[in-house]
Amino acid sequence: MPLDFSPAFARYEAIAAEADAAFAKVAAACPGLVTCGEGCSDCCHALFDLSFIEALYLNHRFNQAFPPGPERDAILERANTADREHYKLKRKAFRAGEQGVPTSEILADLARERIRCPLLGDDDRCILYAFRPVTCRLYGVPLEIGGAAHTCGNTGFAPGGRYPTVRIEKLQDRLMELSQEVVAALPTKLPLMGEMLVPVSLALVTEFDDEYLGIFTEDDLVRLPEPPAPPAAPLGASCGSCGESAGSDACASCAGGQTTWILPGPDGPPQGEDK
Repeated sequence: MPLDFSPAFARYEAIAAEADAAFAKVAAACPGLVTCGEGCSDCCHALFDLSFIEALYLNHRFNQAFPPGPERDAILERANTADREHYKLKRKAFRAGEQGVPTSEILADLARERIRCPLLGDDDRCILYAFRPVTCRLYGVPLEIGGAAHTCGNTGFAPGGRYPTVRIEKLQDRLMELSQEVVAALPTKLPLMGEMLVPVSLALVTEFDDEYLGIFTEDDLVRLPEPPAPPAAPLGASCGSCGESAGSDACASCAGGQTTWILPGPDGPPQGEDK
């Protein structure tokens, strides 16, 4: 039976709605400065990663919107190409870190990189706009990231100005918490999966099936090691649970005991019963 993520998806959609409300509030407070509009795809080339719940949700919506066929194949081909480019950039950033390049400089270099989102159509419009990630929903208004304000260079927000700023990291923390809750509720062998971050491209090409999610199977359960048996008390020693000689027929808890206990029923307390 397929796993049902709809309760978690509803919670995610509530966070996305909060992002929309925050964007609208800043836009209303700063008329003329938010220049987002149809045909502008600057944010669709920015580099960012998705939390587990966002990746799962976007994959779900993509599968709903694009059944098997040529259109889906074309999108997945674009996603594969973009994912390879993401991998190369992350390897480059990793090597820079090993060489001692400051993190701030690495992040600044990555911010200048451009990779076209596989969900960006030929008309420069998002083909899954209604289900776009939280980062996409807030691009175009000032954002607080790492204690500093950032915004799109195509907007009317001037450097050095004082503007209402969305603390996007607060929303991202909630997405991470939701991701970890979802994974903690799964019968999975991968308890740290809720901490993963992936680009949109990888979220699209991934098949989030039981194997990928690390769901325990009956075979896994059969192979689980049995807990070690407690050491038997030596014969003649006093048993801590009943006070009788351990291992004797009178001991209720040792291997040599012959007493079983019946759980209490509606008519009275449990009774001992000799086999």
